[in-house]
Amino acid sequence: MEKVKDKQICWGIIGAGSVCQVKSAPAMNKVPGSRIVAVMRRTGEKAREYAALHNIPRWYDDADALLSDPDVNAVYIATPPGSHRELTLKAATAGKPVYVEKPMARNWQECLDMITACKEAGVPLFVAYYRRMLPNYRKIKELVDGGVIGEVRSVHVRMNRPVKPDFDRDPANWRVFPELAGGGYLYDLASHQLDFLDYLLGPVTDACGFASNQAGLYPAEDIVTGSFRFESGVQGTGNWCFTAAESDEDDLITLTGSKGVLSWPTFAGYYVDLKTDAKPDSIRFHFDMPEHIQQPLIETIVRELQDGMNHEKSDIALNYKAADLQEPGESGILSGYASDTTGTAGAAGAAGAADAAGAAGTSAEVRRSPSTGITAARTNRIMEALTGKKPMRTR
Repeated sequence: MEKVKDKQICWGIIGAGSVCQVKSAPAMNKVPGSRIVAVMRRTGEKAREYAALHNIPRWYDDADALLSDPDVNAVYIATPPGSHRELTLKAATAGKPVYVEKPMARNWQECLDMITACKEAGVPLFVAYYRRMLPNYRKIKELVDGGVIGEVRSVHVRMNRPVKPDFDRDPANWRVFPELAGGGYLYDLASHQLDFLDYLLGPVTDACGFASNQAGLYPAEDIVTGSFRFESGVQGTGNWCFTAAESDEDDLITLTGSKGVLSWPTFAGYYVDLKTDAKPDSIRFHFDMPEHIQQPLIETIVRELQDGMNHEKSDIALNYKAADLQEPGESGILSGYASDTTGTAGAAGAAGAADAAGAAGTSAEVRRSPSTGITAARTNRIMEALTGKKPMRTR
């Protein structure tokens, strides 16, 4: 990959659906040294309208044409997961860094194909698990890494969502068609939860679960229960039901430690509750979110690209060899992280200096993006295990 140091990051967007209206793409025109120069949608008229709305100079109705645009030096893939592998491989062949929406792909093998293609082409691969850089999640990491709740013992994820008849039965709702999404709402929603926990507590080494379709409203599973274990020894459980009663709607993650407990919602609010033995009355931290929810993560990607960090020097390629593409729990980088991004389940200071400083809310910048192809592939592997497709076991 040609280094982009001292150059502007010129994005080409492939697929400009709902996520690109507010959450992500507008931030690319607000981050210093970053701008959108081209957009592609299958329907040319929609691409033209989006380009006009966001002052983007060029639009296409063909992905290959956008990838051939010499002014595009980074690609954002915002299509459903079913096309992520194909488009990432094409972008890598074109020699352009890739930022792809979550979940990374439909399955673990597609993730590995994407990682391999980007490694061989010498381009970095980033994935839109943006919660790692939001203030509420950085606060959680600060509290855990600082030992405020002691040694982490267990984590429980509970998500109950009622049926949304019009949306759930809409043929355009790709999220419930496994051939497009990889699975159901677990892949779309719980991927955020699992990615952050894997980042916070260290890599998941074991996972298994059960999934079924109880209501029969769409092809994908609508309920998942599972358990998982982290390399650190922390144990976790989760249950996700997407046809629950409205009166039992819930969205909560509970992290239990030896000296206290943390709890927070993923989608139902922006707060973190803390209770400790020293202060048994619950403390609630409230947070304001950025207008464009992905902007903090996009800033780290732009900085990394501007720093001229080629693929061999970035987090996603440390010690990368063909033999490293192994199952979690075995030797190889897919069973862990680079030393400066690993979650530590309460061991203060083990995170890298930039990441630790950022989590503590200091002015230090996070120079490397914390959400890469390697870390995102792990989330796909965990979801495959929880849905019963392929359990993860180390012993």
